[in-house]
Amino acid sequence: MSTTPQFDEIAENLDFLDDWEDRYRYLIELGQQMAPLAEAERSEANRVHGCASQVWLVTETDAVDGQTVLRYRGESDAMIVKGLVAILLALYSGRTPAEVAETDAVSILDSIGLREHLSTQRANGLSAMVGRIRSDAQAHM
Repeated sequence: MSTTPQFDEIAENLDFLDDWEDRYRYLIELGQQMAPLAEAERSEANRVHGCASQVWLVTETDAVDGQTVLRYRGESDAMIVKGLVAILLALYSGRTPAEVAETDAVSILDSIGLREHLSTQRANGLSAMVGRIRSDAQAHM
């Protein structure tokens, strides 16, 4: 499974924390470190459907060495969900559409034990976010 250095650092930090309360605090900190979206970006077009919380994802393209690279930015009105957005951005941002489409975030997040500690609603929302990111990647292929 292919990951990014940013994601690997997050996974190592989560692994270092024994207690799930500490891991939740870390997720909240990750979310707080993200730059907020502009008001206009919190639009219906950017909203992720299937999340109990409000979640917005913005997909931007960039050219690196002649290849299209996707950059993601996001936000949520819920603190833990915002941390989950930060994890997905670390996993997917800066990759080609093909790399994004091939990356199975659910398996990767299961391998670090993250999903098993999420409520059903949050796990479903996480799946909706992954689906949206991968769908955007497919559209750019």
